[in-house]
Amino acid sequence: MSRKAFYDKLGYEFKDEKLFETAVTHSSYVREIGAPQSSCNERLEFLGDAYLDMIISKRLYDLEPGVNEGVLTKQRAMIVCGHSLAEVARSIGLGEEMILGNGEERTGGRDRESIIADALEAVIAAISLDGGYEEAKRFVLAHFEERISDVISGRVTSDYKSMFQEVLQADGPVAIRYETIREEGPDHDKTFYVKVFVNDKEKGSGSGKSKKEAEQNAAKDALELIEEK
Repeated sequence: MSRKAFYDKLGYEFKDEKLFETAVTHSSYVREIGAPQSSCNERLEFLGDAYLDMIISKRLYDLEPGVNEGVLTKQRAMIVCGHSLAEVARSIGLGEEMILGNGEERTGGRDRESIIADALEAVIAAISLDGGYEEAKRFVLAHFEERISDVISGRVTSDYKSMFQEVLQADGPVAIRYETIREEGPDHDKTFYVKVFVNDKEKGSGSGKSKKEAEQNAAKDALELIEEK
């Protein structure tokens, strides 16, 4: 689509086109052409991640007086997870605007969840730098309000493993490991028991009729323990 058509979908028109182009430039492209690493969107992504957390946190705080910090943290994680960001990015056609290296282009980088989710955070930062924080806030709330409503109302199915990862990694990288500690029952009706470890420390446990279900329940248990603290 044309740049004007994209800005219409974005709901914002950049005054500084170079700032927008930086926001959609992937590191694979700058490596390929030998440009400085600062030419890609990683610094903007860092800033946009902070803006997004702040805007969503304040919105949840305003909408849910009396809800405790643990619940708010889990809700925010569901709203700002990579899958949610990628959905918004796809809805505005952000992938089509990406500037990618040839390798990423050939392997489907324009629709890769991690790439377009990171680019959306970079765009949020670019909007703030170009038009001010209120413009970034307006953009975020316009595009995330439905997701916020769905999370608050419970209409979003909880992916506890993703939520647990988002909550923990808010403070930096961590190593999360799920371990099946035992299985019980006949082959046609097994129950699996799983523990989740963070940096090799046990944080929760759960059971289920499949390993995936048991892992989800272990992550849920770990999240509930965080909430109780």
